[in-house]
Amino acid sequence: MLGIHDLPLFIVSGLLLNLMPGPDSLYIMSQSARQGWRAGFAAAQGIGTGVLVHIGAAALGLSALLATSATAFGVVKLLGAAYLLYLGWQSLRPSAPAATTAAQAAAEARPLGRIFWQGFLTNALNPKVALFFLAFMPQFIAPQAPHKALAFIALGLLFNFNGMLWCHLLAWLTAGARNRLRLPLAWRRRMEQGMGLLFLGLGARLALSGRG
Repeated sequence: MLGIHDLPLFIVSGLLLNLMPGPDSLYIMSQSARQGWRAGFAAAQGIGTGVLVHIGAAALGLSALLATSATAFGVVKLLGAAYLLYLGWQSLRPSAPAATTAAQAAAEARPLGRIFWQGFLTNALNPKVALFFLAFMPQFIAPQAPHKALAFIALGLLFNFNGMLWCHLLAWLTAGARNRLRLPLAWRRRMEQGMGLLFLGLGARLALSGRG
């Protein structure tokens, strides 16, 4: 009815694309490794909410502006890169002495709301996601479709639903590995610093990249 075709291929392609590592997966893993599955779920839900921004933008044609305007793309790209660099710096900066008790560790836990909003910004400020939707979705919408915006929204919501299944599974698996390994706090700090370096690298890569 909406002019959508090859839906099974869309679902399989979307699942495979969601499995590819990127800033979103990295953020979910870092929060799950640090605070457990609840933090990972909050990060995943923030990222899923960020995807809704891109779905709406693609449906309204705003993504086309990023595709055609070098200035608009550059501004959004630099904002996204700056935020990734900020997340990297947050992970690398010196912290308080390592907690030695569960109570102290709980006191240092970051609020889930903050984790959610950081996940949201990690995704929403990435212009590559907007261009991805603009390039990927039309392949599954017939040129003569009467309601292309609705078709964009329907496919986007389906893509996001499948992505959320993977993101929550990734959070649960990462948290499970953390609980089984029971790494010393000093080792967990080294892991956080490693994640921070990866965020810095991703931010620098985004800032220096073109549109491709």
